[in-house]
Amino acid sequence: MSITARAAKKYLDILQEDGKPGWGIRFEERMAGCSGFEYVLDFSEKAEENDEVFVSNGIEIHVEKNMVPRLLGSEIDYVDGLQGAGFKISNPNVRSSCGCGSSHNY
Repeated sequence: MSITARAAKKYLDILQEDGKPGWGIRFEERMAGCSGFEYVLDFSEKAEENDEVFVSNGIEIHVEKNMVPRLLGSEIDYVDGLQGAGFKISNPNVRSSCGCGSSHNY
């Protein structure tokens, strides 16, 4: 589990703006969309008891232990292009995703 330097900088900027310096990022997924799952990124003040903690580019990434096998190897990046700006997840475990790219399956 990793976060690129560009995404880490953007996340740190957001934390500063929101008055949450030092917080980690919660990385999970939920059932949604036409392909089955969608990623969820959220603020995480501290890891919970059932979390695995990964550290990348100075950011703690909190992931529920039961989700680790599906999310292991994922990279969180930040892109700013013609289709808009936002965090983008690359996950080598995904077998297919929907046409719009908002959901995926294993």
